[in-house]
Parts: sequence; C-alpha cells; structure tokens
Amino acid sequence: MKDMSYDAVMSRKNEIMKKSVGVDYTKYEIEGIAFNYEEMMNDAGYNIDEIRKIQLETGVGNTPLVELKNINKLIKKIAPKGKGARIYVKDEATNPSGSFKDRRASVSAYRAKIMGYKGIMAATSGNYGAAVASQASKRGLKSIIVQECYDSKGIGQPEILEKARACEAYGAEVVQLTVGPELFYYFLVLLEETGYFNASLYTPFGIAGVETLGYEIAEQSMKNFGKYPDAVVITHAGGGNLTGTARGLKKAGAINTKVIGASVDLHGLHMASDNDFNKKSFTTGHTGFGIPFATFPDRSDVPRNAARPLRYMDEYVLVTQGEVFYITEMLANIEGMQRGPAGNTSLAAAFALAIEMDEDKIIVVNETEYTGAGKLPSAQLTFAKGHGIEIKFGDPINEDIPGKNIVLPDHPSKVGVIKYPLEKLRKSYIKELKKRYGKTEYTITELEFIAEDLRITVDEVKKMIEEVF
Repeated sequence: MKDMSYDAVMSRKNEIMKKSVGVDYTKYEIEGIAFNYEEMMNDAGYNIDEIRKIQLETGVGNTPLVELKNINKLIKKIAPKGKGARIYVKDEATNPSGSFKDRRASVSAYRAKIMGYKGIMAATSGNYGAAVASQASKRGLKSIIVQECYDSKGIGQPEILEKARACEAYGAEVVQLTVGPELFYYFLVLLEETGYFNASLYTPFGIAGVETLGYEIAEQSMKNFGKYPDAVVITHAGGGNLTGTARGLKKAGAINTKVIGASVDLHGLHMASDNDFNKKSFTTGHTGFGIPFATFPDRSDVPRNAARPLRYMDEYVLVTQGEVFYITEMLANIEGMQRGPAGNTSLAAAFALAIEMDEDKIIVVNETEYTGAGKLPSAQLTFAKGHGIEIKFGDPINEDIPGKNIVLPDHPSKVGVIKYPLEKLRKSYIKELKKRYGKTEYTITELEFIAEDLRITVDEVKKMIEEVF
C-alpha cells in the first residue's frame, strides 16, 4: 500500500501530474529557470482550426459580440467633450455552462476522451468547475470537482455554494473543503486513486482553448467595425483568460490592440487565511490571485504554467468590489442583461476607461458569465453585511477598505480604476525568483527567458535585478 501521508503524496506530485495530464514537461526544460514556452504550446496545444472543430462538437464558442448601447449613451453624458469610447461585450454566458471556461474545459474533456481516461477532475471554486462538469457530460465522462468552500466554522460563501450546485446539476461529484493548504493534497490523492485526467486550468491545451475567444473578438470586430478593437479588457486572476485571449488576438492579426488586465482590489486580505476567507465578496478575478500568478506563474498545479500574463499585458488596472456590484446592477437594469460578477469586473474597468478614451475608440470586454441566486449582488451584499462588512454609498476609489467595507458609487462618474504599474509587477517577479530559486545571478539563457516572460530586454532585466537587490 502506498504511503498516503502529506509528505509522501507531495513527494509524488510530479509523477501524479505527468500521469494525469499526459504531458512530459521535462522535455521543455532548457537551463535553470528557463524552459521553451513556445515549443510547449506548439507541441501540447492545438491550432485555432483544430480547437474550433473540437469546440463546435459540444456547442462552445461563436458567442455574440454585443454593443452596450444604453451604457454607451450614459458614458457619453458624463464623459468630457470628444471622449467616451464605445463598449462591446463578448457574451460568453451563452456557452453551455455559462462562461468562457467552457472553452478551456472543452479541450481537456476532448483530450481525456481520446486518451482513454474514464473521468476528469479539477480543483476550482470558480466557474471552471461547472464548465468541466458540463463538458465531461457531453463527452460521456465522469467528473469530480474539488472546491475550497468553507471557513473553519463551516460557513461558505453564497457565490461558491451556487457554483457547487451548478457542478452537481451537470453530474459532477463535488468535494468541498475548508480553506487552507490541504486542497492540493486531497486533489493529488484523488487523482492518484481514480486515475482521472487532470483538467488543470494551466495546461497548454487549456490555454489554447481560450485562444478562440481572442480570435473571435478580432474577427467579429473587423467584420462589424472594419478594424480591430483599440482595447480588450480582461478579468485577470490566474492569467489563463488574459494569456489565451491575447494569444488569439495576435494570431488573428490584432497585434496593436491594447490588452488590459482588470482585477478586484482585495489588498490586505490573505486568500489562504481562515479569518479573511469570508471577508471578501469575490472568489475570483481579484488581486489575491492576479498579482501572485503574474509575478510567479509556476505556482500552479502543473510543473510549467502555460498562463504567463506579463508576456501579454499592456496595462493592469484595479476596481473595487462596490464598483463591480454597481456595474452588475447597471447592466441588468439598463441593458437587460443579468450576468455574474467575474465578467463584470472587466466591464467596471472598461466603463471607467471609456470615459477617458476618445469617442472614436472601441473597447471590447472579453467575457460575461452566467448568474444565479448565490451570485447576485443582493446575496453577496447580504452575506457581507452579516459578517460585519459596512455597506454604503460614496466614492469607492477613495473610501474602499477591503474586509472592512463595500462602497457602492453614489454616481456613475464615481466608477474609476486604480492603475497598477507593470514595473511593480516585474520587480515582484524578480524578487519571487530569488525567493523560489535562491539566487540573484543568472546565465544569459535564463536572462533571455526572464526577458521574454516580462516582455522587456535583457539589459532591462539586468538593470532591474540591480535595482531590486
């Protein structure tokens, strides 16, 4: 019998991952911290035409690009003269399980099926669980979803509980855990026991599944407007949404479209803290994932993460919880589109950015998501108030304190963004390398890899290392 102690299981993680993903990551290693990213994407991924064929089989993709006409009229009213870009949204809620995550899950389920796996698993508290369960059902596979759901008192957030119901509705077995490091351990144990496929968010084929989203945005924009969008705003958490969309845009020819990442600002709250777990009203699309995964992508459940956002991000902005809830209500009330909060994180950012941009510019918000009882602002705000969070109207950018209050804008003009410097993210990446690998000196091969990961020159990397240390 195998030793199932924590240390023993963790010592077997690379072996378990290789068996459950079907990718030999060692073949892409070059030297030290460097690996061949593009070779990994090309070998283990699929091209756009192949992905589209796979997704067409299960009804994924080809979602509409919708102009937010009434929101655009409101923007024109409050924007300075000559400003007020038009916003369009890619309505990903029309996918089978209601989010862009179907694109990722579709390829994993396809791959699991053709490789002979009996089922697939995913560790997620987000929409990805429902996507995996849905796509597994379409391919005749079993599915298990492992969720970090409760604090130590057994209290779960309404949004996560809502997502658990969705997973179960699509036929998945849902394993719910309390917040803490045991999630990855139990996930590995289940992978080893079941022999299921690991539908990780961070495999090259998972990211390739999202590339069709960016590709469709570019195609639809060119068809409808005669040009590519000036900016695409993408909710940023683990980096897969941004990486896949950006790669798809570039493959379609939209090389000058600005890629803007947007996250909910939850500074001061620790994502693995039992105390802080229910003090936040967002389970994804926030800085608790966005910043760590940007500054050290390889913290994921696979040896090398295919989601590497700093390779593609042109700008990073933060919004507050209150602004996202406000925009969610705005979208429902004046556009007749009731959608969930994760997609509306990027819409909140786009609203503020549109006010600053010229009126002839076009912004595309790359996703919407389904909603349900537990995901509605009313449920989330009621839950927050019950946990001692102050709910009020005011100026979110200047008054918001994560874990203490949620400030809803008292006027649409109060919806704004906090611009987070990419330079700061890049320096944090350099610091993480020392923390993880224990060194500050690198070979030219490693320096070239870092430069690619940060989208700067080798000389700029050297200068940054000198500044940081």
